[in-house]
Amino acid sequence: MKNENAPVERPTIRKPAGIFIMLFMIGVLAWAIGTFANDIGRLPVLIQAIVYLTAGVVWITPLKPLLRWMETGKWRE
Repeated sequence: MKNENAPVERPTIRKPAGIFIMLFMIGVLAWAIGTFANDIGRLPVLIQAIVYLTAGVVWITPLKPLLRWMETGKWRE
């Protein structure tokens, strides 16, 4: 049985836009790492691991507000 009083949700552009923003962020990070790959490759292996692990975590940091915006339309709670 359908609830006829329920509001109809209209699709928004936020989710597709958010996906493109995420892909752009990943692309920028990949470009930056690729640009400095020769310099990073000259570092000791332990330092390389730290650099790559840090870069792998850094791009996740802005993801929470972006995902929140995609779902609710608000950047902050």
